[in-house]
Amino acid sequence: MSRNIQVSELDRSAVEDQGVEIVERKGVGHPDSISDGIAESVSRALSQLYLDRVGKVLHYNTDETQLVAGRAAPAFGGGEVIEPMYILIVGRATKEYDGEQLPVNATALAAAREYLAETVPELEYGTDVIVDVKLGEGSGDLQEVFGEEGATVPMANDTSFGVGHAPLTETEEIVATAEGELNTTYADEHPELGPDVKIMGKREGDHINITVAAAMIDAYIEDIEAYAAAVEDVEAYVTELAEEITDREVSVDVNTADDLDEGSIYLTVTGTSAEQGDDGSVGRGNRANGLITPNRPMSMEATSGKNPVNHIGKIYNLLSTEIAESVVAEVDGIRDLQVRLLSQIGKPIDQPHVADAQVVTEDGVDVADVDGEIRAIVDRELADVTEITRKVIEGDISTF
Repeated sequence: MSRNIQVSELDRSAVEDQGVEIVERKGVGHPDSISDGIAESVSRALSQLYLDRVGKVLHYNTDETQLVAGRAAPAFGGGEVIEPMYILIVGRATKEYDGEQLPVNATALAAAREYLAETVPELEYGTDVIVDVKLGEGSGDLQEVFGEEGATVPMANDTSFGVGHAPLTETEEIVATAEGELNTTYADEHPELGPDVKIMGKREGDHINITVAAAMIDAYIEDIEAYAAAVEDVEAYVTELAEEITDREVSVDVNTADDLDEGSIYLTVTGTSAEQGDDGSVGRGNRANGLITPNRPMSMEATSGKNPVNHIGKIYNLLSTEIAESVVAEVDGIRDLQVRLLSQIGKPIDQPHVADAQVVTEDGVDVADVDGEIRAIVDRELADVTEITRKVIEGDISTF
């Protein structure tokens, strides 16, 4: 069966050429990202549990995970958490198969504990944060769609869509790279920087401004002077990083709400704003490609926590991004590309209702010149759609 693949000219300027661009990324320690990360960590753990016990992934979703903020009293040299944060892992999971009870809740709790220890190490599990699990059984009709017997390709669980784009603009690249580097290379040498790093990029014409909200950890900050120096270090680091990516004019602002004279600063005990009234939910933060990009179409689907076998809200958002990246990498003459994949519930996920690629070409290149190459790549990637499932389960692809 031939796939319904459409290729057309995108009726707008490339985002890189638009007058104003806005890009955001919520770092891994942001409450919304913590929710995403736990939901996805639990998702992978459940997939592996099912594969180990019954040889296939059973029906589940953990994409309703919530974080309720706690309360803390930060202080130079080290404060304390007054009221613990509360994380509720919510969703559906298969708890019994062929008469065997499966340790679903225990698996979910272990995955959450491991993820928090790795991502927010200053957060003490059980005292600073309490984790609870409420996983019910899935509806019978969706379980039947999920477990279609004899199907070589899974059937879509929903009539929904995913979107992706490529290449990243300079602003998008700066925002994504800055958060990634701050939470790895930089944080390894600067323990005062917490993982709750939110970055907002704004480009007006050829001027890029980067606003950074960086949670500082009080145990590593001895006084207001040390705090100010830590903020200046982050500003210098992000400025240098940005100037390596772009030749445009760049300015960087860090913790703009600070009032040093009044002692009102972004100081935390654990490194996340979740200790001070900032709640979190799956799907409220970064999209599947790790960014929030209002200049481009986005799906409102939460990618993290959904099962990786047939849940379109996960698979098509990840796949559309990979298709866009593959097309741009392999086809010359593309300035901007967006991909939209639409499913129909109960239909094979490699046969979307429509696969729509819209392109802005470089000067001197017509869409007709690249149409065939684009179609071939879209078709190839759809034929290999189940590779997304493998990558997700093995942790080879990020969902936020």
